[in-house]
Amino acid sequence: MTNKVRAAVFPVAGRGTRFLPATKASPKEMLPIVDKPLIQYAVEEAIDAGATKLVFVTGSSKRAIEDHFDSDPELERALAAAGKDKLLESIRSIVPDGVTCIYIRQGEPLGLGHAVLCARAAVGDEPFFVHLADDLIAAETPCLTQMVAEHDRHGGSVIAVETVPPEDTSSYGIVAVDDASRITQIVEKPAPDKAPSHSAVVGRYLLAPEIFEKLETIGRGAGGEIQLTDGIADLLDESPVYAYSFSGRRFDCGSKLGYLMATVAYGLSHPDTGEAFRAQLRNVIDD
Repeated sequence: MTNKVRAAVFPVAGRGTRFLPATKASPKEMLPIVDKPLIQYAVEEAIDAGATKLVFVTGSSKRAIEDHFDSDPELERALAAAGKDKLLESIRSIVPDGVTCIYIRQGEPLGLGHAVLCARAAVGDEPFFVHLADDLIAAETPCLTQMVAEHDRHGGSVIAVETVPPEDTSSYGIVAVDDASRITQIVEKPAPDKAPSHSAVVGRYLLAPEIFEKLETIGRGAGGEIQLTDGIADLLDESPVYAYSFSGRRFDCGSKLGYLMATVAYGLSHPDTGEAFRAQLRNVIDD
């Protein structure tokens, strides 16, 4: 029997230096894709998968994220007075009833594993999601919902993976798996000739609470940081961790090219802009 996943952790303390100067005063997670910021897409995916506790691990200059998920009575009154009911509903529904937001400050930038560890008290002793907003995944069934179904089949932890070119292995955690897709090895950013496969971890995790004990004791790894990959590697002998090849298209919005590709793809599929945007793109390309 598996436990319902109720908590989702969003590590959002990074500075987003690849998008400077745009991210000098605004978090990278607030960069918009059409009409919603990246972090809202992440939250919506987690809520769709059953999360009711949203844990944001933040850093300095991240107040805009808290403001986005807070209520704004003045704005709501202005929209109501102007009769803009659709817009009013769009901001009132950002955080549905029954969903709570918790904000925890990561005092030092000690890596993804440390960010996850900061959420321990809020998550408690139950399985939880870790969702990296940089990785935007367009899918008919949201990626985390797919992973919950996989978790329901066999329990344990579930990590989203996709195949990457051999030359890109040094940018990812890379896994080796057995015939049942159970992870037997996970290596952080190996050189192509050292990679156990071309199956790369992307920004979706469904983790057993035992990961917290591992993160407490592993110490600092690559880059002098507490690596989530190292914690998962320590977990493998004690608790099953499965690699899940999700259905959908991933956009690496931590890079400029990936962000632009996501903007185009979501713009083309947006009900309000799709057709007109497609026509404008043709004009731009023809020019």
